[in-house]
Amino acid sequence: MSPLGFNDPLSAVASVVTGVAIVLSLIKYYLYLTCGHFTSSRKMEGKTVIITGANSGIGKETARDLAKRGARVIMACRNMETAKQAQDEIVKETGNQNVTVLKLDLSSQASVREFAAEVLRTERKLDVLVHNAGFAETFRKTQSVDGIEFTMATNHYGPFLLTHLLIDLLKRSAPSRIVVVASELYRFASVNLNNLNPVGSLPAYLYYVSKCANIMFTRELARRLEGTSVTANCLHPGMIDSGIWRNVPFPLTLPMRVIKSFFKTNVEGAQTSLYLACSEEMQGVSGKYFMDCKEASLSAGISDMEKARKLWDESAKIVKLTESDPKI
Repeated sequence: MSPLGFNDPLSAVASVVTGVAIVLSLIKYYLYLTCGHFTSSRKMEGKTVIITGANSGIGKETARDLAKRGARVIMACRNMETAKQAQDEIVKETGNQNVTVLKLDLSSQASVREFAAEVLRTERKLDVLVHNAGFAETFRKTQSVDGIEFTMATNHYGPFLLTHLLIDLLKRSAPSRIVVVASELYRFASVNLNNLNPVGSLPAYLYYVSKCANIMFTRELARRLEGTSVTANCLHPGMIDSGIWRNVPFPLTLPMRVIKSFFKTNVEGAQTSLYLACSEEMQGVSGKYFMDCKEASLSAGISDMEKARKLWDESAKIVKLTESDPKI
C-alpha cells in the first residue's frame, strides 16, 4: 500500500495532481477576486492623452479603454509596425477616429526630443501623460545610443526627460495628470546614487532598480509640482503576462509557464492606470503609490525624499537638460 493509503500508485498520483489543481484553482480565484477594477463610466471627450508603449500589453489596453471613453489618444511607440496594427484595431473597435501614432524610442534622448517637439507643434493641450513603456532584459548587457545602460535609459531617463519637455503643456492644460507605471519589484532593489549608469550590472536586477527610480522620480515630481494643478502618481499594475517577459531565457521559460498562469491579463493590469488617469476621486491627489485601484504603502527606504532629490539632480545631468529646456 502507498504512503497515501492507495493500493494503486496511479490512483495516488491522480489524487495528488487533483489536489494540486484544486489548490492552484483556489489561488487563481482569490487573485481574481482581489484584483482591482475601475468600473467608472466617466467619459474623456475633449481630453488628450499620451500613452508610451501603447502598441502592446497593458499600454494597448489602456489606449483601447481611453479611446472608448472618447479621448484623443496619442500612442507613443518604438515599433511603428505593431503600433499601427494596434491603432487600426482600436479605431475599428471603438469607432474613435482620434487615435494617432507617433514614433518614440525612450532609450534615445534624440528620439525623446523629436517626439516632444512634434507634440508641442501639433497639440494645443495635454491632459494625461501615461509613462507605461518598459523594458526588461535578463542577462544581455546593452547600452543606449547615448551610452546609458539600456534598461535605465528606457525605464527611467527617457520618461524623466520627456516629462520635462512636456511639462509646460501639461501646466497650460491643468488640471492634468502624470501617471507612472512602476512595480512592487522595487522592493528587491535600491538605487545606487554613486552609480546611476550601471552598465556592468545584471540587467535583470536593473529592471527592479528602474522601478525604484520610477517611484522616487514620481514623488519628487509631485513635490515640485505642488500648487500647479498637475498631479503625479505611480502604480503597481500587478504581475502581467505581457511582452516584457519575452526575454526570459531557457530553461527559466519552463517554470515561467506555471508562474504566468497566475498573472493578471493585460486588461486587468490596465485597471489601476485607468483609475489614476480617469477617476474623479483622483482629482488633486498627488505623490501617491497605488495598487489594485487603491493607495498602497511604500517601504521606508524608498520614501527618503533627500535621495529622491539627489536622483533628480543627477538624472538632469545624465539627460543633458539645458538652460533652454522647461524647468520643473
